Amino acid sequence: MTERIRKLFEEYLTILNLQQYDEADLDYSLLDYHLPLLKQLDVIKGSSISVYDLYKQKHIFLSSSFGTVLGWDIEKASAEEGNAYFNERTHPFDLETIMEAGNYFLKLSFQINPENRKDYKFISDYRVMKNDGEYLRVIEQTFALELDKKGSVWLGLSIIDISPDSDILTPARCRVMNIRTGEIFYFPPETEIPLPKPDLTSREKEILQLISQGLISKQIADKLYISVNTVNTHRQRIIEKLNVSNTFEAINYAHRIGLISKI
Repeated sequence: MTERIRKLFEEYLTILNLQQYDEADLDYSLLDYHLPLLKQLDVIKGSSISVYDLYKQKHIFLSSSFGTVLGWDIEKASAEEGNAYFNERTHPFDLETIMEAGNYFLKLSFQINPENRKDYKFISDYRVMKNDGEYLRVIEQTFALELDKKGSVWLGLSIIDISPDSDILTPARCRVMNIRTGEIFYFPPETEIPLPKPDLTSREKEILQLISQGLISKQIADKLYISVNTVNTHRQRIIEKLNVSNTFEAINYAHRIGLISKI
């Protein structure tokens, strides 16, 4: 593991720990509800399907296609903690990009209302190693399959298909799509032309920085000793000043112009 990958992994764990789970509230019978359909998709579509438990931080379902299509050892992949098995089989140049993009979008996902979190999917196309040591290009789509009672993403669904593009020279590409509106957020953010730097007050910058760290309005209010209504008023003014539609876009814009620092 390179130093950069190690730091990105530590950042991922830090971000993930912003979500506090109560094991008593996690209904694992929901997985049994989804399994018949997932297994049927495995047979019919031939996609490699996995379910990742963000609470346990391990894969709790891997379809047979990981073995039949990619030649991977499913038992070993299931036994290893986290994504270690997957990371070892991802092209080293692509792994850093995917982890950096994943952390970036994971932080921004906390700004999406819980009821809308299932509207977004993380899409990446990159290179993985088959059992024969050769690389092939795949397309992976990741969704929030289940949320806990507080709206935190609990189970993540990943669908990996072999890309119709056999290109194994192009580095990884990552983006997020709103499946309802079709809106796409690219990584890294595009900065072709100089962007104006709106005049936010120190308080607005402070609040936007806290929002980017995953804090909700109530947490920000408690931290700054102000009311939730005051926080929400600042949020609305920030959106208006940056001329964006939501705080997700506000954080993206603010990062691009250096208005707030990255975590």
